[in-house]
Amino acid sequence: MKGLNKALLALLLVLVFALAACSGNDDGKKDDGEKKDDDNTAQQEEKDEKDGDVAGDGSRIDEFDTRGEAGEVEEGGTLKYGLVTDTPFEGTLNFNFYAGAFDAKVIEWFDESLLGMDEDFQFTQDGAATFEHNDDYTVWTFKIRDNVNWHDGEPVTAEDWAYSYEVIGHADYDGPRYGSDFTIIEGMEAYNAGEADTISGINVIDEKTLEITYTDPTPSLLAGGIWSYAMPKHIFKDIPVAEMSASDAVRKNPIGMGPFKVESIVSGESVVYSKNEDYWQGAPKLDEVILKVVDSSVVANELKSGNLDTVDAFPTDQYETNKDMEGVKFLGNVEGSYTYIGFKFGTWDKENKQIEYKPEESKVSDVELRKAMWYAVDNDAVGERFYDGFRWAGTTLIAPSHASFHDGTIETPKYDPEKAKEILADAGYEDTDGDGFVENPDGSELKLNFASMSGGETAEPIANYYMQAWEAVGINVELLDGRLQEFNTFYDRVGNGGNDDPELDIYMGAWSVGSDVDPTGLYGTKAMFNFPRYESEKNTELLEDGLSEDAFDLGYRQNVYKEWQQLMVDEIPVFPILYRAMLVPINEDLLNYTIDTEDNYYRHLIGFKKK
Repeated sequence: MKGLNKALLALLLVLVFALAACSGNDDGKKDDGEKKDDDNTAQQEEKDEKDGDVAGDGSRIDEFDTRGEAGEVEEGGTLKYGLVTDTPFEGTLNFNFYAGAFDAKVIEWFDESLLGMDEDFQFTQDGAATFEHNDDYTVWTFKIRDNVNWHDGEPVTAEDWAYSYEVIGHADYDGPRYGSDFTIIEGMEAYNAGEADTISGINVIDEKTLEITYTDPTPSLLAGGIWSYAMPKHIFKDIPVAEMSASDAVRKNPIGMGPFKVESIVSGESVVYSKNEDYWQGAPKLDEVILKVVDSSVVANELKSGNLDTVDAFPTDQYETNKDMEGVKFLGNVEGSYTYIGFKFGTWDKENKQIEYKPEESKVSDVELRKAMWYAVDNDAVGERFYDGFRWAGTTLIAPSHASFHDGTIETPKYDPEKAKEILADAGYEDTDGDGFVENPDGSELKLNFASMSGGETAEPIANYYMQAWEAVGINVELLDGRLQEFNTFYDRVGNGGNDDPELDIYMGAWSVGSDVDPTGLYGTKAMFNFPRYESEKNTELLEDGLSEDAFDLGYRQNVYKEWQQLMVDEIPVFPILYRAMLVPINEDLLNYTIDTEDNYYRHLIGFKKK
């Protein structure tokens, strides 16, 4: 879905899923817009009902609260925050450039969206900026509050916000944000092509007022399709755009407008933040936050010993043995993400910034082979065995976190190895040499290279399970290079940055989904994050229809994405294997901590109980 939560990933790549970022508004969940009405209230009631059904399908998430205890806190103190990963965070610490979900989590402590978000993934007027738009959504006007300042004391201005668009739209920009959220702005494509020096659709009205004009507004504008992160122009203006992502202003000395300031960084390992006394919502209660990378194998001990007060996400496979941890309360929520098996059909055209679909060169171009591979795996068993029911079998590519759009009625392949063998046989896949593995219908060898990530105790056994399940129905699948891939290496080889490894045939990845349900940022022909490099006329037609003028009607858009979910089940460019619940342990003395999706402005309220 479009945009990985802006302030997550974005969780772009998830597995973090994640990549945090998916398209224009990244970070997993995008901040969104438009007022709630009675229909939206009814939708929320429906969402609550469906989330209950999700729990019934395997998730245990209903056992947990999404908020910790609230109350008046002691002024001061240090929060020790763990980033659970077995690899360093990349260190691209600016919302306009980052790609990985771990970087997003580092950034969230010191920078934030100018626009607020509610539980329905809609923009609110509660953020650092307010907004209004005309009746046909072509012209949007934003007003930044007077007391919003950068950490160096300079005011956050409309020119700073406009500058982020100028950087992302620049021909030399090397980040992942530029996409359909930007190209629908008047004059953006001409600017990107070097045919204009400015973006005609972006106008600075005064120091605090920005106006953006869209040529083809889409429903995504109401759900995160507006880039809501500014850049301090006074810091970046003398840095060439091509050099920004590697500059000290991004890597070593980043500043933001959030509740905490970056004091020091140990690259990839830790960050020390101090309170921002000038924060627009008031000075934070905490004096300091210390973020450090912690390996999943030791996270429980770090919490027990008091070396950590909380972490970004607790390994669910360790919950049962640690659920009674003294002094710790576990929060939980349905995660906007899914793990999936992806198939490779082509490469990325860096020059034209679009996919090159080459099914004739792909080993997995036959949909019957892909269907058999889906039937061959028992995802419910994986969720129960490795995640104690905190993950459960995925069905469609719109996650249940988007209850108004997720269609749980669609029939998808369920574990049936005999059915998988039957499909293979009917499609002409036979073991002609008696080695236990089928050959291609033309008699040639079928051997698939599989990429999966390292990380935690379950990574290797889960990868082995899927390979063994495919072997059990006669499909020869081997690990790429004979080993698991480190997080950053994995996504580089899968296609992040447009680098597709020609040796790769299938892979297991994950996505943090955006607040906007639109999947164009992951499966569109101009989406770099379309790692399968898949396209079809029907897919393009439905993705465009979901962004059409007709799709401003909620019912119409729901029907479009129901049809799209069915198409993905029929064509299987990827198939979801697991939906997720997230667990976050917090120190019982920590107050006002939350993992609710609508709580984007809460960090300044966090503190410890008064002694």
